[in-house]
Amino acid sequence: MAAPAARNLGVEEEFLLFDAQGPGLRPVGDAVATAATLAGAGHQYDHEFKQVQVELGTRPSTDLADVRQQLRERRTHLAAAAAEHGARLVAVGISPVEQDALTTPDERYQRMEGHFGHVARHQLSCGMHVHVQVDSDRERVAVVDRLQPWLPVLVALSGNSPFWGGEDTGYDSFRSLTWGQWPTSGPTARFGDLATYRDTTSTLVGLGGALDEGGVYYPARLSPRYPTVEVRVSDVCASSEDAVSLAALVRAMVETAVRDEADGVLAHDLRAEVLRASYWRAARFGVHEHLLDPTTLSLAPAWDVVGRLVARVGPALEQAGDLEPVQEGLATLRQRGTGAALQRATLAAGSWPDVVDALAAATLG
Repeated sequence: MAAPAARNLGVEEEFLLFDAQGPGLRPVGDAVATAATLAGAGHQYDHEFKQVQVELGTRPSTDLADVRQQLRERRTHLAAAAAEHGARLVAVGISPVEQDALTTPDERYQRMEGHFGHVARHQLSCGMHVHVQVDSDRERVAVVDRLQPWLPVLVALSGNSPFWGGEDTGYDSFRSLTWGQWPTSGPTARFGDLATYRDTTSTLVGLGGALDEGGVYYPARLSPRYPTVEVRVSDVCASSEDAVSLAALVRAMVETAVRDEADGVLAHDLRAEVLRASYWRAARFGVHEHLLDPTTLSLAPAWDVVGRLVARVGPALEQAGDLEPVQEGLATLRQRGTGAALQRATLAAGSWPDVVDALAAATLG
């Protein structure tokens, strides 16, 4: 039997729960996850770190159309469950107004709050994590090393968190900065081999930078639960269509990295300081300014850098049958704008409740 043209792909998305009739948050994550699970037998829903959050996960699939259908279906199930509990499902990186929220009464979450103090108590962010199957731990480390220079492009494309505490931060993804408070987040230097990856991870846990391997928040990492590379840099996208485009891009980036490793193409050797600044630019300006072009190590218009990424991973996209859907999806995103653009345009024409209304509509659009 011939091998599939594409690797298995899975997506996890985190959401906030707002009051049905206002812009305030509603702490019903446990109840919503339970109700959605009962309504959608076999689907993956869960509570999250804060009581005002809920999470979905797709089953592994090689078919991008199936991933698209799963995301729409699961968002719909969660939204219906939220409505049963007086809430609305909202895909947004951070709350545009209210930030403080109680930690979910889960033993591990409570330990995190006790250990990390203010950082954990005031951490309220929603991201999208993309899992791509890779056969061996050795290959996964090789992929992680080769993804790093291009990951800021995903930050820029997914920007959906411009507001914090009722004001415009000037960032498209302010979530990226708040998430950076965790001691194990942020760009990683080249690991080089599995032993170094494992030793580094163990050292971070030993230092108390994480409670366990699951709390080591590298932007791209070996998943502690699945045989995958997990990419964790994106804001949750307001539109599920944008999420699908980014997930397909990640899969193609992983496939390209595997091929590069097999062909002896060396991983990046950028210093962590340079990578951190590249992430910062992506979070600050999104896709409407300049990004670091990893091919030239100079600044270039953001959409030019996006185009170079698509060209770089084009053969992998084409093999998976994803090239045309990704090109169309990115063209739509460029014309419509990111979640950050939606939020700013809505507030300019209205009010904070209007921003939440627009995001809730986009979540199911």
